[in-house]
Amino acid sequence: MRDAVIVAMSRTAVGRAKKGTTRCTRPEDLAKAVIQDVLRQTEGKLDPTQIDDLMIGCAMPEGPQGLNIARAIGLISGLPENVPAETVNRFCSSGLQTIASAAERIIANGADIIIAGGVETMSLVPMTGFKISPYYDASYDQPEVYMGMGLTAERVAEQFNVSREDQDYFAYQSHMKACDATDAGKFAEEIVPVTFEEVSLVDGERHVEVITFDHDEHLRRDTSPEGLAKLRPAFKQNGTVTAGNSSPLSDGAAAVIIMEANTAAHLGLEPIARYVGFNVVGVPPEIMGIGPVAAVPRVLQRAGLSLDDLDLIELNEAFAAQALAVIRELEMNPEIVNVNGGAIALGHPLGATGTKLTVQLLHELRRRDARYGMVTMCIGGGQGAAGIFERL
Repeated sequence: MRDAVIVAMSRTAVGRAKKGTTRCTRPEDLAKAVIQDVLRQTEGKLDPTQIDDLMIGCAMPEGPQGLNIARAIGLISGLPENVPAETVNRFCSSGLQTIASAAERIIANGADIIIAGGVETMSLVPMTGFKISPYYDASYDQPEVYMGMGLTAERVAEQFNVSREDQDYFAYQSHMKACDATDAGKFAEEIVPVTFEEVSLVDGERHVEVITFDHDEHLRRDTSPEGLAKLRPAFKQNGTVTAGNSSPLSDGAAAVIIMEANTAAHLGLEPIARYVGFNVVGVPPEIMGIGPVAAVPRVLQRAGLSLDDLDLIELNEAFAAQALAVIRELEMNPEIVNVNGGAIALGHPLGATGTKLTVQLLHELRRRDARYGMVTMCIGGGQGAAGIFERL
């Protein structure tokens, strides 16, 4: 049986959409940085003409992210013209889906070497796209199909009894863990700096400033449970979900090179991790945040593993309400979940998140000399996804 292994990985920092360093940055520039970085990691051993495909996840592939952005990214990044490209959209799990699809294709002998990743610039493409156009009949007969993500989090909080206090404290912990990881230099190991020019007019003259984007911008060192408790509900009157206990709008990109294990050995590339398995399951859209509760048991069963076999879990924190509900329903060990903070503190660049979390997971597995890790997330529209990796 063929195995699919990851041999190189990279991510950008995560920017504050519309307000931070990346507010005017093109998605191609973010993705170009990570693709060139993984190629640099394999330079001298991997001939780029050998790459069978480029697969880029993107949750809002329109406007600046449209026109099969994966192909544009590949050419702009300097990949040979013979390397094709595909844009993949499974909303919040797009970046994990590209890794899974690439791995399954390799295992099935449909390819040997693929670059998989994701990108999202929420600064340039709004959360709901440029033109909201729901199916008319469903908007009346099945309003849950188009329910806003914040309202689904409120539903989860109510149905699974997640209090406002618990949500705020979870958010506070996310920031504190992320700050500790940043101070320890953990993220510096996995982030590729992105340098670009920002042009402005100063006293009527054109001014060019060279900016280096190299750190996650959402961390709040001054946050506290008391401060978070003062925030107003963001989505529902008398609700419990606020801007402080939700993931912020974000920009970012991430990529990995995944290839058949024997091919990696032949090229002299040391594998970082083996792809073990992936599963995605549908759940009621009005409680989409509970998606991992359905996906995790299935992927564990197919892999022949249990939660006790996992050393680390990266659970995307779309909202504190849904993350807490998932942890409680699955009886996850909170000590191994998001050990370096999660999306509430680090951001959720939709199409890139799945790959970004995989990069973070594999780095931490290596630091701890641990074996198995899982990436899992809920998906807007009512799905859950989970992928398992074995560090080699």
